[in-house]
Amino acid sequence: MALTDIEVRNAEPRSKDYKLADSAGLHLFVSTKGAKSWRFKYRFAGKEKRLTFGLYPEVKLKEARDRRDEARAMLRSGHDPAVEIERRRQARIAAAGATFKVVAQGWIEAEQSRWSAAHLERVRNRLEHDIYPGLGKLPIVDITGRMVLTELRKIEARGAIETAKRVRGYVIGIFKRAKGEHLVSREAISEIEDIGAALKPTPPGSKQPALTSVPQLLELQGDVDRSTSDAQTKLCSRLVALTVVRIGVLRTAAWNEISGIDWDDVDAPAPGALWTIPAGRMKLEVEDKGNEAFGHDVPLPHQAVQCLRALRVINGRWDFIFPGAHNRREPMSDSAVSSLYKRMRAGRYKGRMVPHGWRSAFSTIMNERAADLERDGDRMIIDMMLAHVPEGMSASEWAYNRARYQKRRRELAQVWADMITKDLADPFTLIGQAT
Repeated sequence: MALTDIEVRNAEPRSKDYKLADSAGLHLFVSTKGAKSWRFKYRFAGKEKRLTFGLYPEVKLKEARDRRDEARAMLRSGHDPAVEIERRRQARIAAAGATFKVVAQGWIEAEQSRWSAAHLERVRNRLEHDIYPGLGKLPIVDITGRMVLTELRKIEARGAIETAKRVRGYVIGIFKRAKGEHLVSREAISEIEDIGAALKPTPPGSKQPALTSVPQLLELQGDVDRSTSDAQTKLCSRLVALTVVRIGVLRTAAWNEISGIDWDDVDAPAPGALWTIPAGRMKLEVEDKGNEAFGHDVPLPHQAVQCLRALRVINGRWDFIFPGAHNRREPMSDSAVSSLYKRMRAGRYKGRMVPHGWRSAFSTIMNERAADLERDGDRMIIDMMLAHVPEGMSASEWAYNRARYQKRRRELAQVWADMITKDLADPFTLIGQAT
């Protein structure tokens, strides 16, 4: 017959230890000194075993029964309750010491081999500035979706809508690592994933705004040249326009990636000038970054060659074409050109053009030109110049096509350069020298 609360409360010590049976293996053990403890007897793998659930009255009858039922559920699922309860206890101890920042640093360390140096710096900075102040010192097991949403809304409040979405992605990655280490539950990850629906939508046209007419682009370039920015940033802006690569790829470019230019003779023709970008610095699937066949060759028009020759004068002693202002052994800031665009002419281009917008501009203008000239074959070349690898294309196919169409790619690069640099100042005047 099951115990009652009164029987448990009135159980007095005797000359010998004794037990008061409850039900389903649970009993109250009463010692000669009057200590009352809840114990559960069970069999696992053919052996009789016992668990202690705590002392009465700290653990009441109902709680003891709840713990017994939990242990019986473990048995039904094929687990030894003693082992499982100890495992959970150890997990709680580990979770208490596993703050969000500790787990995040482990996630970064594990993932950084897959990232570019720029992306690694970006992730670290965003976590340091936007997440660690509010959540960094808290045990990750105690962090809820609501708490993460609060931090993300602070990012939204300063107008950085896309940044908030990206930071949420970092947090999800960190929680998945914590799940793998048995620090949080799958439900905890679901909570963070669900808050995506509560974030502000990206305003139309604000993700990668771009000017898409030649007169607008020429006006922008003239404003860049007349700005108070330094020569390096101005030339970086012009080169990102001429090469239509991603700004992160350009700012980390090294001199040893450039070939076909005689640096000693500023007037020497350079018809074969080429920038060879290693696959590891391109935006590719992780497994393709280690395959050099997926590198990207950029045929350089003579306007780009002239920009590089000017940059060689001021930066030729360093490894990077665009070295950092404070540490010349590191590349320039990833925000230098975008910040220039935002502040020029009292914000005239803010929300209208970003460095990445040159890629959209090139695609729009050159595809319209191909249609007007009825050169449908140029569409594939244009995509190739943007390093758009068709889904499923092998490394050998990509390398073959790059080589096969290099002449036409070079021709189109020169057409584009002639359009967007018309009447612009010579690059050497931007560094204060005459050619």
